[in-house]
Amino acid sequence: MIFGEHLEKARKFAENLARHGEERGLIGPLEPPRLWSRHILNCGVFADLLPAGGLVGDVGSGAGLPGLVLALARPDVRFVLIEPMERRTDWLSEQVAELELSNVTVCRSRVQDAPYIEACDVVTARAVSALKTLIPMTAPLVRPGGQLLLMKGVNADREIEDARKQLRSHGVQNPVVILSGESILEEPTRLVQATVD
Repeated sequence: MIFGEHLEKARKFAENLARHGEERGLIGPLEPPRLWSRHILNCGVFADLLPAGGLVGDVGSGAGLPGLVLALARPDVRFVLIEPMERRTDWLSEQVAELELSNVTVCRSRVQDAPYIEACDVVTARAVSALKTLIPMTAPLVRPGGQLLLMKGVNADREIEDARKQLRSHGVQNPVVILSGESILEEPTRLVQATVD
């Protein structure tokens, strides 16, 4: 099970998002009925790829996807949720408090300006921008030998091709598209996984 002993907290988060997400500009009006399949599970299925005891930076956390979901699934991992918009960081901070997530820090900042204490073992992002724009933002946050796990759609392979120059100039090695959650989800989660030198 993805959430283990935190399943009730995951349900509470989904309930909060369904109840308040649209009015607070976090999700669209069609999303509440498919929150679990398209958002919660879609993010949670790759929690097992995160290193125990590691630090994960989630760029553009928005509603908490994937950062809060991954934090619920992996209480043994520390998370920094990086989000520039105040109304979204207010939401994230409220959820961290209500769900009693001691492994999460919310950072209101543009990713380029965020005051990082230490380099991240993994950086995640979902629906932020095209890979060629995302790589210059995310790669500098990763410690040498750390990883990028960037959620992408069906055009992930093309995005890798389009971002060859940015990948090379930021020391991003061996980018591959991996699928996660094939046995759980109708449409598995696509991730661009890569190592940063």
